[in-house]
Amino acid sequence: MELTNINEINGLLLRHGFKFSKSMGQNFLTARWVPQQIAEESGIDKNTGVLEVGPGIGCLTAELSENAGKVVSVELDKRLKPVLEETLEGRENVEIIFGDVLKLNLQQLVSEKFQGLTPAVCANLPYNVTTPLITAFIEAGCFETVTVMIQREVALRICAKAGTGDYGAFGIFVNYYMEPQLLFDVPPSCFIPQPKVTSSVIKLKKREVPPVKVIDEKLLFKVVRAAFNQRRKTLVNALSSAFGNLTKEELTNVVENAGFDSKIRGESLDIVGFAKISDEISMLISVNL
Repeated sequence: MELTNINEINGLLLRHGFKFSKSMGQNFLTARWVPQQIAEESGIDKNTGVLEVGPGIGCLTAELSENAGKVVSVELDKRLKPVLEETLEGRENVEIIFGDVLKLNLQQLVSEKFQGLTPAVCANLPYNVTTPLITAFIEAGCFETVTVMIQREVALRICAKAGTGDYGAFGIFVNYYMEPQLLFDVPPSCFIPQPKVTSSVIKLKKREVPPVKVIDEKLLFKVVRAAFNQRRKTLVNALSSAFGNLTKEELTNVVENAGFDSKIRGESLDIVGFAKISDEISMLISVNL
């Protein structure tokens, strides 16, 4: 069965009485080159254990199983159980888990399912949970690479440089832990039903060490979030809202001691700049204790 052939897909879904769920963000691929290229550019091989999320009818799953040592695919929609049993029959290195991946202990899953294999994520992610899923993959700390198809808008935010319109807190978070690479775009015409936006495939490679040393990582991201929660304000004013225990004068000194003009906006700072601000606040807090 050709799992990206629209006629075969329609026949398969009709046979099992399946209807698309808008709330689950279900869009199935109808272009064979897409899962092929995702599997190829992800860099997975027989030494890789792949976590997939949202297999749909299994077109990417099947492609991954040809390349990887093992594929564990987590699907939220239990209605797809008989569909996947049919489409993935005989693929002994594939295991389907029905449940919510955001409720799973990913470190435990990797430990149990991928012994002796290099863990990676490879998936076509539902648009409505893209950010929490990528966050969960990164925070698990056990995946060497994360190759995912997501909304192009989100992919651009992850790859954005300081001072650009797409630059924001989530992109800084991702770049602190991972090295992102934008691989290729996938137009709406490659799916049924067709989404209203273009998709992009992005590969995130785990950094051996963060791009900058910082005294307190949690404090760093508190500073970053504060800056972008009120990105049109100066950094001093944005920080005042998040650090109410520090005076405006103290925060002005923080920014200037870090080497920046007191009127600078947070969106102008790169990760190194935010680290300097964070460390200045960290030292100020420790002095005040």
